[in-house]
Amino acid sequence: MRIATAAILKPLPAHLFRVHGENAEMRWEAMSGQGYHTPIDRFFVRNHTGTPLIDAATWRLRLHGPGLRCPRAFGYDELRAMPSRTYDVAIECAGNGRRFYGSQQHDAAPGTQWGLGGIGVARWRGVPLRHLLKEAGVRPEAVDVLPSGLDAPFEDYGHVRRPLPIAKAMDDVLVAYEMNGEPLPPDHGFPARLVVPGWVGIASIKWLGDIEVSTSTMTSPWNTVFYPDVTTQPVKSAFELPWNARLAISGVPLVLHGRSWSGQGRIIRVEVSFDGGDTWRAAELHGSHLVSAWSQWHVTWAPRRPGRYVLMARATDETGATQPLVIPRHPFGYHFNAVVQHPVEVVLG
Repeated sequence: MRIATAAILKPLPAHLFRVHGENAEMRWEAMSGQGYHTPIDRFFVRNHTGTPLIDAATWRLRLHGPGLRCPRAFGYDELRAMPSRTYDVAIECAGNGRRFYGSQQHDAAPGTQWGLGGIGVARWRGVPLRHLLKEAGVRPEAVDVLPSGLDAPFEDYGHVRRPLPIAKAMDDVLVAYEMNGEPLPPDHGFPARLVVPGWVGIASIKWLGDIEVSTSTMTSPWNTVFYPDVTTQPVKSAFELPWNARLAISGVPLVLHGRSWSGQGRIIRVEVSFDGGDTWRAAELHGSHLVSAWSQWHVTWAPRRPGRYVLMARATDETGATQPLVIPRHPFGYHFNAVVQHPVEVVLG
């Protein structure tokens, strides 16, 4: 079933990505002028080992365990023939923003030093996981599901796998086989992957091959050794600008664009500061405001003189959660959601 493995298969041009070993971070300027969805050619890649090439003709998704009455295996064509759903969902690495613990708060955390580009929003099409679980006769006493990937085992920990509570699995989780209207590319989970709205990216297992359903609580290295205390994603914001961007002024106000997101609910407000947080101005939200995706926004700015400035954006979601100016250091560098200080240089146009 697994034919070959490479670190990352798709091109990683320097103007679209920063490469961190086997991972590729999207540059936020790559989203400038784009629509709501992140194009596949600039969607970030987070791999534990490498991207496998899997033969869909022999691929099977196996559902088994004591939480099921009639274990099943589904083939690729069978999956695609089932009633489908389409969701716009963000997938975000739990370590997205990790480098700001060190560069901004001077308390560095270990791990890949992601900026804010470990996120992307795609239009995913597939079969709700609850449909497959019902087909396999999920029992009322089922507690957890444990999806596993078909990529190569990671060190001595085995295949990437992380349990989900049955309530989440039966809610909005998708077994996706399309991304932005195309079959999943290999780097993003072909032939099928989980998409778990609102949760950290590790829950959205790629190259899905096995789902165990239990009648007791399950664990794996990916919720004990790694990612032990992270589930839903906090509220964050990013400007669609290069780091240290040069912005030319010529008597016309600048229009700055950005995006904000939260795994907990819709974004209801975004504010931007140009003076280090002394004053804040409301940005204008536009386009879709979807739960578990992101909101686009823009704000005008007329700097009075050339020089170096720091841009800051903070968002609030419908639960009332707002980005803080400082956040306590997470020992693994997860969930950095403090307001990011984005440096720019204003020059005469």
